[in-house]
Amino acid sequence: MYVVALAGSPSATSRSLKLAEQAKALLAEQQIDTLLVSVYDFPAEDLLYARFDSPAIKNLRSLIANAAGVVIATPIYKAAYSGALKTLLDLLPEDALANKPTLPLASGGTAAHLLALDYALKPVLTTLKARDIQQGVFAIDKHIGVDADGAIRLEPELDERLRAAVSRFAASLKALHPPRPLAHELRNRLVAGAISL
Repeated sequence: MYVVALAGSPSATSRSLKLAEQAKALLAEQQIDTLLVSVYDFPAEDLLYARFDSPAIKNLRSLIANAAGVVIATPIYKAAYSGALKTLLDLLPEDALANKPTLPLASGGTAAHLLALDYALKPVLTTLKARDIQQGVFAIDKHIGVDADGAIRLEPELDERLRAAVSRFAASLKALHPPRPLAHELRNRLVAGAISL
């Protein structure tokens, strides 16, 4: 089982990208792999000219189709999610998020943009048939820092909210995709009489 984390900022140093990276680390603690994909990974021409047949876009569609869930991280500009993210989402099939728990994350300069998740991003995720849109996390940019060694540092209150959101997201994923015991574990249980045929 894996998750795709889609980072919607065209900047490699974006605070929303840091949120996605931190969510990836928290999911790893839950034994869930995350593939982090950013809009800046795609050729600008593919996005600007809506090249549905682009190999990079086809690969993204395949990754999302096979993912158990999706994390969407975006900066908030002028009370809306990033235009680069919208361009990328427009290249996905209409049912790209069907049956996939989805966790929205956003960062912005002020708490005044808090409702952008509910009023701007969630309707788009619904249009993509997201099955279970989790309660998102909005972070004020100044609450996200990077230490000298490159480690991501979140303000304690933000860290607590992100951990809770990722925990709920992971629980939703595991409910849809319960882990399967390995064959040798099943054999050991059978030999021990813990299960019978």
